[in-house]
Amino acid sequence: MAEPGPGPAPGVVYLVGAGPGDPGLMTRRALDLIAAADAILYDRLIPAGALAGARDDADLIYAGKAPGAVALEQGEIEARLIEIAHSGRSVVRLKGGDPFLFGRGGEEAEALRDAGVPFEVVPGVTAGIAAPAYAGIPVTHRDDASAVAFVTGHEDPGKDESALDWQALAAFPGTLVLYMGVRNLPLIAERLIAAGRDPDEPAAAIERGTRPSQRTVVATTAALPGAVAAAGLGAPAILLFGPVARRRERIGWLERRPLHGRKVVVTRARAQASELATRLRDLGADVVELPAIRIAPRIDSPAVATMVADLHTYALVCLTSPNGAELLLDAMEARGLDARALANATIAAIGPGTARALRDRGLIADIVPPRSIAESLAESLREVEVEGRPVLIARAAEARDLLPEALAGRGALVDVVPLYETVREPATDESIAAIADADYVTFTSSSTVRNFTESVAAAFPAGARIVSIGPVTSAAARELGLEVAVEAERHDPEGLVAALLADATP
Repeated sequence: MAEPGPGPAPGVVYLVGAGPGDPGLMTRRALDLIAAADAILYDRLIPAGALAGARDDADLIYAGKAPGAVALEQGEIEARLIEIAHSGRSVVRLKGGDPFLFGRGGEEAEALRDAGVPFEVVPGVTAGIAAPAYAGIPVTHRDDASAVAFVTGHEDPGKDESALDWQALAAFPGTLVLYMGVRNLPLIAERLIAAGRDPDEPAAAIERGTRPSQRTVVATTAALPGAVAAAGLGAPAILLFGPVARRRERIGWLERRPLHGRKVVVTRARAQASELATRLRDLGADVVELPAIRIAPRIDSPAVATMVADLHTYALVCLTSPNGAELLLDAMEARGLDARALANATIAAIGPGTARALRDRGLIADIVPPRSIAESLAESLREVEVEGRPVLIARAAEARDLLPEALAGRGALVDVVPLYETVREPATDESIAAIADADYVTFTSSSTVRNFTESVAAAFPAGARIVSIGPVTSAAARELGLEVAVEAERHDPEGLVAALLADATP
């Protein structure tokens, strides 16, 4: 068997557990292997975005199974793994949860061994522990249960009779956790009670455990089937029987997060969206990232080359976005310059986000206006002497001309140099379907408004409340006939989150 190493080796199959659904529960080893694999065979219930780090040239093969819809039979999966490995490529077999806990990983490992294919097993967090934990139910507790049993609620339909010993399960002195049993819940509860399990014992069903859409029902063992049916819970779900279920009332935490149950669309460019999306997820939101724009750098243009060569001549340098700040410094580094090239200039950043982007690269802005709009920046520069002096405004190609016009009106010798342009990012059918029931759509610039509206067209989520980062973005939305429900007082991502949170939790 292959020795564990830093990355995939040719011809090796990695049986990798992707965890129960929350992308944050994926292991570092899993992410490293996904990023380096030649091919990935993945299941239906892997976390959202689990494949985002895969190589562009990786062969992604869907091998999911759903009731009535099987992409690849088990034998076909094993044959594909062997075939790819024998071709000298590294393969990640990506499974929801843990590959060796009701994941058929053991069967696949045996098939690989029989075929002479080296393999490695990478365990994952299993839903039987994680889903109850996210619901506030410890599967063991000093006062309630010193043992836990993991049981399948969906046995091989080809079996003549159940392999489960219901008498033993009913008498088990601890917590019973059943996987894949929600469809058979009435029969499971009936058999446990008939075998002697207390019908009044606390029980729970947890749908889509660890995901933002997680839902939990707690009832007695006898009442659980009816409660689950009334709530409309379905697969995937974990069933739990035992006194620990009553602990949820005190220590349940996931559903108490302020944005739990709210679906929020983030339209920011992919490179900048992660921070905003992470903050919203931390507050409990179900985040759909549908970037409306893509940042296309122009730092190789002749205009930028001239600008970088002349940096030492500018008395004032204005940066109107985090993208502009980062690309200016990238352009400088590409030509062998560092912060010393800006020693003669006053540096102005349009807001705290832009100032933070500069600070992260070792520069502290001299001027940061109270509001992240061009009008506020122009006002903050009133005390800076610019008449007859060279001024640089490094920005997006399609930005407003308010700032350069204001400075030119005061006699400044203004150079406007585009460092990037925003390009519309087309929406996929899958992403459009995902936003249909969104509660909020967030916009962080006028370009995200225009491009998102064009991308989704008539599929714009009708019931969603629009959250704008500031007045310029709000104006762009209203020009397109959209009603802005919430506008951030502080015109940066943190201000947008605060405004959305205040609207969702009045």
